[in-house]
Amino acid sequence: MPDDKRTPASGEDRGYTPSSPVKRTLAWTGLAYMVILVAMTTYPYFTGAGLGNLGPLLTVPGLIGLGAAALVSWRTAGKPGKWPAIALAALCWLLALATLPIGIAGLMSNFGG
Repeated sequence: MPDDKRTPASGEDRGYTPSSPVKRTLAWTGLAYMVILVAMTTYPYFTGAGLGNLGPLLTVPGLIGLGAAALVSWRTAGKPGKWPAIALAALCWLLALATLPIGIAGLMSNFGG
């Protein structure tokens, strides 16, 4: 009976397959949201008050991630086309840039007197 460990059986996993670049981009977006949500849930433990007015600020990571995912998808799979991907990314990033000051003002309203 040969002891060949290099050839897996038919039902076994054939090895490590890395995630696609689009999945990795979305995972980084999810990581940003995780950090924000951890901060939002631990803040009341230290101050006794919750955070409000964070809606616009919570859209920023999603908009940045959507623009990045459009570009990464175009570079890896060719879909959507070059110009629609660039236009979507530019639109998302401009919206994020416009929303960021509103979100920061909403966040700062929690700390005012």
